[in-house]
Amino acid sequence: MLSTIAKPFGWLLMWLYEAFGNYGIAIILFALLVRVILLPFMMKSKKGMMRTQYLTPRMKELEKKHGANKQKYQEELAKLYREEKINPMSGCLWSLIPFPILIALYQAIRFPLTIMMGVPADLLAEGGAITQKLAEMNFTSTYNAAYAQISQAQFITSHFDAFSGLSDKLRALDYTFLGMDLGQQPTWNFLWTTDWTNVSVWLPALGLFLIPILAAVLTFVQSRVAQAANPSTDATGQVGGMKTMMYLMPLMTLWFGFMMPAALGLYWLAGMLFSIIQDMILNKYYRKVLDAEEAVRREKEIKKEAEIEEKRLETERLRAENATVANPNTSKKKQQKQTRQEDEQKAAEWRRQHAQEKTQKTAEDDPSRVGNRRYARGRAYDPNRYLDNGVSAPEEAPAALPETETPVPAAPEEPAYADEADVPYDEAETAYDDESFDEEEEEKTDADGSED
Repeated sequence: MLSTIAKPFGWLLMWLYEAFGNYGIAIILFALLVRVILLPFMMKSKKGMMRTQYLTPRMKELEKKHGANKQKYQEELAKLYREEKINPMSGCLWSLIPFPILIALYQAIRFPLTIMMGVPADLLAEGGAITQKLAEMNFTSTYNAAYAQISQAQFITSHFDAFSGLSDKLRALDYTFLGMDLGQQPTWNFLWTTDWTNVSVWLPALGLFLIPILAAVLTFVQSRVAQAANPSTDATGQVGGMKTMMYLMPLMTLWFGFMMPAALGLYWLAGMLFSIIQDMILNKYYRKVLDAEEAVRREKEIKKEAEIEEKRLETERLRAENATVANPNTSKKKQQKQTRQEDEQKAAEWRRQHAQEKTQKTAEDDPSRVGNRRYARGRAYDPNRYLDNGVSAPEEAPAALPETETPVPAAPEEPAYADEADVPYDEAETAYDDESFDEEEEEKTDADGSED
């Protein structure tokens, strides 16, 4: 299946090679065409990412407002994304598109005969015409078994007259670019294995060695440029992932650059260079566009706030004049809510007034009360119990104490209790005993009066 997907990319690469006659230039132009094709998608992704940056202050306000309620914060954040027509995952989605293209190009570079040229696979199978011809000419591959077709294509190119009659699909394919063989794998240990006395040996080897390193450096630079355009990703929780990818991608590029043919490293290097230029241009363009949109949004927001403040002042003035009228456009749900609030306010006012009336009872209404002690004089206390014809007996002045006697100190005031249930057990029992004693004294007085 990969071969089927890779064939269009292989044909495009072969067409570029035949048009310009250089394999390295064909790889660079292929990278440029890929960037041009993906430009509309990258523009949409870049605009979404930069617009998310402009929403950072509003996101922080939502986080401050609903920080304790994570679910509410996520709902409000999703609502904000819908209003601004932003997909937070769009940037990650479009950035993954180059990877399938990279895999397809790798297949085209790895199988130049069957994918780029379209040579039938049976000619290269065991017993095929091309395979037999290679065996007759004592062909020996100097490459890794995974890249055997690259070695075969180079051998066929060097002996093209002997192979041209076997298939009309065969083409002479020269992998040389600036003295480097792009079909070879760069060697990471070439510094101590190369022949430094021969310039034609160490210079191409140095170029191959630098391709993965330059590709890794440009990958890091491209990540920094992309992060500079969207520095406030911490509000959406993406800053950790951005930093990880910023250091992980260059390391992966470096490793793949030394594991695969130099042609693939050259494609990645050229692609990163074009991506950096593209990001710098798009950042400058969309910054102007989004600044203009943000200015218009702020102007509308200020105008809306002014209208709301004007309506609020007008409503306060009408309330002061008692000239408010019901808004005919008010929804039924809101009217019901207002009615419930008014009923609750009336009920609270009624409870407050009755609570005041309850606490304002005088001693005449509750003669047994002393201060906060409701039954301090007993539940059955009656101040008119000993009145004669409704006239109370004059109170006798207390006899003067002898000078030698010391006045008895007054008993300490009893603690106030809100209710009889709060009176301790002993005090409550004493209060009932006093009441019984008063009733016995009253019976004795009635009995003495009858004897007389």
